[in-house]
Amino acid sequence: MIHVVLFRPKASVPPAERRALAESFATAVRTIPSVRRAQIGRRVRHGAGYEALPQPDLQYAAIIECDDQAGLEAYLQHPAHAEPGRRFFEVMEEGVAFDYEVRDGQSAGEAAGEWLD
Repeated sequence: MIHVVLFRPKASVPPAERRALAESFATAVRTIPSVRRAQIGRRVRHGAGYEALPQPDLQYAAIIECDDQAGLEAYLQHPAHAEPGRRFFEVMEEGVAFDYEVRDGQSAGEAAGEWLD
């Protein structure tokens, strides 16, 4: 199960507040037992055709992986998630969050067939 957050912070957010959000996120993913992997990164533009499609300019992505939906719910409800969650909404100009049940390896190819159903 993955939790995907795409966002753009407000331009007016001071560096200290950005650091505080980053530190609280790092603490949360290190502290919450159900988090198996966490990644965060900045959007890269490299001339791909889909970059020309109309879309919001969401500069950052955070991806949190848990074993299953129960693990994701435990992450979202854990006390250590409260601070980065609060800070995120304070600094965010625009953003979206989605949860996905995913498969990897060989089963990912097999799961792709489900799109046709």
